[in-house]
Amino acid sequence: MIRLIKAGDGERLGLPGRSVLEMVSGSNGGASVTFRVVEIPVPAPGDVQRGQHLHHGHEECIYVLQGKGSMLCGNGPLEVQPGDVLLVPPEEPHVTRNVGEDTLVLLCFFPTPDIRRTTEDARPASGSSAANVSRQQ
Repeated sequence: MIRLIKAGDGERLGLPGRSVLEMVSGSNGGASVTFRVVEIPVPAPGDVQRGQHLHHGHEECIYVLQGKGSMLCGNGPLEVQPGDVLLVPPEEPHVTRNVGEDTLVLLCFFPTPDIRRTTEDARPASGSSAANVSRQQ
């Protein structure tokens, strides 16, 4: 049976430097996908921004709906605009920043019902080439 999920039914998540509305996930009936609407405002001086993160065992597909952004990743900053799609492979550290004058709006799709269990912050470990990771949403 097809389900209609209204905008007010999504779960608001607190992530630094962005507003995240999780519309579909395992917690609300999504058996195999997570879908989020992410809004990244124009950063003000001193704003805390999200650092790079990665997803274990699955890709992330991002559709740029509005604004201008820059994906910071292993193959350099990738400039994005409305209509562009980013396909992020598993284990690839990445973060998207707003580099425009308006809110950057992204539609983020994940082929897993719970990305909270598979997403981690990516930070270099001091004195080691291994990545030190901490759980994130």
